[in-house]
Order: sequence, then C-alpha cells, then structure tokens
Amino acid sequence: RMLSQRMAKAYLQLGQKIDVVRSQRVLDESIALFDRQLVELKKFAPNAQTRETSLKLEKAWIAYKDVLVGAAPSRERAPEVLTRSDEVLGLAHQLTGEFEALSGTPAGRLVNISGRQRMLSQRMAKFHQAMNWNLPAGPLRTELATARKEFSDAMAELETAPGNTDKLKRDLKLASQQWFF
Repeated sequence: RMLSQRMAKAYLQLGQKIDVVRSQRVLDESIALFDRQLVELKKFAPNAQTRETSLKLEKAWIAYKDVLVGAAPSRERAPEVLTRSDEVLGLAHQLTGEFEALSGTPAGRLVNISGRQRMLSQRMAKFHQAMNWNLPAGPLRTELATARKEFSDAMAELETAPGNTDKLKRDLKLASQQWFF
C-alpha cells in the first residue's frame, strides 16, 4: 500500500524538479520493490480469494507502472498517476485485509494498522505535492483531511493497544510527538 503512494509522490516531485536525483532513486527503487513483493505475494497466496485479488492487483499495477515510466513526468499525466495510485492502493488494501483475516489474531490487525500508517504518511505527502503543483485542489484537500484524521485515529488505537511493551509505548509516544509537530 505504502509504495503505491510513495511512487506517486516521487513522480510529482520529479515533475516539479524537486530533489530530482533522490526523487528518481525513490521512484526507481519503489517500482523494483513493488515488482518483487508482488511476485512474492502471488506465490504465497494461500487461497482462491487472495490469488484472485493478487491477479487484479497485478493488472492494476501494470497500468500504473506504464504511466509512471512511460514518459517523463508531466503535469498533464499527473491526474492519471493519482488515479492509478489509488486503484493500486485499493487492491493492495483489499489484499492486506484478506491476509489479516487469515491471520485471525489481534496482532494481525495491529500489524495491518501499522503498515497503513506508513501508507497514510506517503499519501499525505502525495497530496501536498499535488497541491504544490497546482493540480485541482478541491478533492485533494478533502482526501488530505481524511488521511490526516485516519492517521490520528490509528495512532490513538495503536497507543492504547493491549500488550504494548514499554519500548513500543515509548516509540509510539515519540511518533505521536513527531506527528503533532
């Protein structure tokens, strides 16, 4: 999930000539990692439902990847990047939920929430970059506000999760402080 948003953020940064070398490295590494992880997920898929979702994700990924690497980043292609990133995100989220359900443990839910936090941080950065590039801001502002609320709500849930170790409690407190700033 996180990579779908990170790639869009890097694309938008490249289009705006922001930290070009680093943005290109982030985009290239994220694409390669997504490719590798998708292969692993498809191999691991333990049932028909996860296999079907994996195949849908692969199809959406191919279309997204084509937009990301098919031409130099441009403001004209940016809306399609945003759309495709959300399609891949939706399917990756569905697949994650399917794996969480298979785990059948409270820890599986907390791992899912933690991973979703990584995605939300990249999603918020993606929306900031899109607005910085003067893409139509109405829906972006709404989506950004939604992501912020979801991030805050999930932090509260993680902080109050039973079984948190002292170290985890300290790490979550530090993360909350950083989020506040």
